Amino acid sequence: MAVREILLYPDPLLKQKCDLVTDFGAPLAELVRDLRETLAASPGVGIAAPQIGVLQRVVLIDVTGKFPERRQLVLVNPRITTLEEYKIIREGCLSIPEFTANVRRADKVVFEALDEHGQPYAHRTDGLEAIAIQHETDHLDGVLFLDRVACLKTDVFRRKTKPSARAQS
Repeated sequence: MAVREILLYPDPLLKQKCDLVTDFGAPLAELVRDLRETLAASPGVGIAAPQIGVLQRVVLIDVTGKFPERRQLVLVNPRITTLEEYKIIREGCLSIPEFTANVRRADKVVFEALDEHGQPYAHRTDGLEAIAIQHETDHLDGVLFLDRVACLKTDVFRRKTKPSARAQS
């Protein structure tokens, strides 16, 4: 287990499409442990494998700091099946720590994924968790939140202070 370095934009790995996970053995278990430790040591609520240099379709979401009734989610090979109730939200990213931006995201999502043991599940969620899932699954396709900004001149903002704990995806 290790806290891994988070790649920063413009690292070219962040723009790569990730491979499907087919092996649910020890290497995946180690990757999930590293994602957990790295996220726990960061101010984010989500992290995707490419952010630590691993081009596999694995995402970790943890909004329990703001919503203790929720649980940490491990999504392997996730696929969003439903997006509902779009809104503009201010979004940040661990790989682009100096900026936030206004991004259009669905407030409610349904997704299908495999857990870290290869068991399929589906889940409906909303709010911050839904937004984090969209943000992190975008990473798996090489899409950054800046790619979703309508106008770079008016919708991107430089952070004035260090990001607060658990406020980024």
